[in-house]
Amino acid sequence: MSENIRKCALCGLAVEIEGFNVQTTEGLKHFCCAGCVSVYRLLNGDKIKE
Repeated sequence: MSENIRKCALCGLAVEIEGFNVQTTEGLKHFCCAGCVSVYRLLNGDKIKE
């Protein structure tokens, strides 16, 4: 398995589809699906840069 596979910032699964990203105060976070993006936004709204 390749070592440079991105992992979802929420659940840890491989990020296979680009476009599920959120810019935060900690940097750009990548997610595997819209569900993980939504949950991250709910739990970490104070860290998101709009």
